[in-house]
Amino acid sequence: MATASRAPLASRRSDRSRLAIVDAALALCREHGYARVSIEAIAARAGVGKQTIYRWWPSKGAVVLEAFERVAAEIPVPDTGDVASDMRTFLTDVVRLFADNTFGPHLGALIGEAQHDPSVRAALLDRYLRPRRAAVAQRLKLAQQLGQLSESLDLEVVLEVMFGALYHRLLLHTGPLDAAYARFVSDVVLGGCSAISPAGREPRDRSHPAASRRAKRHQSSKQMEHSHETAELVERPWLGGT
Repeated sequence: MATASRAPLASRRSDRSRLAIVDAALALCREHGYARVSIEAIAARAGVGKQTIYRWWPSKGAVVLEAFERVAAEIPVPDTGDVASDMRTFLTDVVRLFADNTFGPHLGALIGEAQHDPSVRAALLDRYLRPRRAAVAQRLKLAQQLGQLSESLDLEVVLEVMFGALYHRLLLHTGPLDAAYARFVSDVVLGGCSAISPAGREPRDRSHPAASRRAKRHQSSKQMEHSHETAELVERPWLGGT
């Protein structure tokens, strides 16, 4: 009985220690930046020994990743029945998190570390990226079933394009990472995935005006050339053969 009663107590202590470690890692990242955080600093802030940390995580990156995972899990994928609106809302929330200086730069540093640390890369894919992608894929799959998106879509490619645009700006800072960009990405990606055109209208010609004018001139030239050839055949019927 005594052993059984001690087991739940030990489990609660472990849970508290684990949460304290994750909270300490996140707080230190926000205060000093990911590069300056160490296992020793995390242990000191959490009030545990280094071996306690290594019992659950293989590296600093793995600890910080779990902290980021918990923050990102607070962003749900909405399902209002309107997939376009839902994706705009979701990507806007993701961009808002990426643009937060207490999160985005540290996630970028973690992605950088994943390039040369296989354990961080595996954890980043399995625990952070793939769960987010799976949730969005489920929402897009439902939209396919409802006829809102084309059934022939390769959802993996759609996800690569959608998330890739956000991570590109997060890592390379090629432009503003804001709500307007999130909505633009969502509209562009889903605009090419729709099963039908809006309100059954014919697709609009979105070509450049100059290119359109050149095409019309080319068509007019072809028509005139055809007219001349027809007139010549009428005047000289032997050119048309027997």
